[in-house]
Amino acid sequence: MLNSNNNSSFVRPLIQYMEQYHKLSSSLIAQYEKHCSLVTIRKNKHIVSPVDSNAALFFVKSGIVRGFIKDGAKDITTWFCFGNNIVGAIRHPDLQANHSAEYLQALEDCELIRIPYTLIDYVYAHFEEANIIGRKLLALHYYAASERSILARIPNALRRYQKLAESGKVDLNKIPLRYLASYLGMRLETLSRIRSKELHKNENRGIPVSIEK
Repeated sequence: MLNSNNNSSFVRPLIQYMEQYHKLSSSLIAQYEKHCSLVTIRKNKHIVSPVDSNAALFFVKSGIVRGFIKDGAKDITTWFCFGNNIVGAIRHPDLQANHSAEYLQALEDCELIRIPYTLIDYVYAHFEEANIIGRKLLALHYYAASERSILARIPNALRRYQKLAESGKVDLNKIPLRYLASYLGMRLETLSRIRSKELHKNENRGIPVSIEK
């Protein structure tokens, strides 16, 4: 992990993201400039794992991040992020747990802005706009989690795949198939068969489709 904090302008993408929901005061922006840090994570490396202190959220400036948990030797993908969003490992709101069972992994080289929970707690206590933004972001993340929950409960593997493809929330051609199969709760062989059928269907319709292994 490489750290760089030489120029406060590195937080500008985070500020622009939050200002979609409410204007930030100059003093609040100054807090982010002072306490956030820029980190670079190489492809396939962990951003957070259960051995790490779960002490921050991350704004994904660039790259793809996946969240997953382990069940014995098997890992189960829970979500993907394609940038311009805030991500973090599971954390109980009572703040008692310092670690999380969830892993965050970079699926390609990623540039992230680290946002400490200590900063988040401080701005909630001192800036009204931080609470407004936080409430709106929480609602969006809850809605996204509900969508993932519904997807996981669709009993038919083909329909799960089609539902995900129709949503446009995940770029199916940028995710390794083994992670996509894990996310959709199916065997890799099943996913490969489904994608092959969908490919031929779209080719017959004249729609170009690429498949990444």
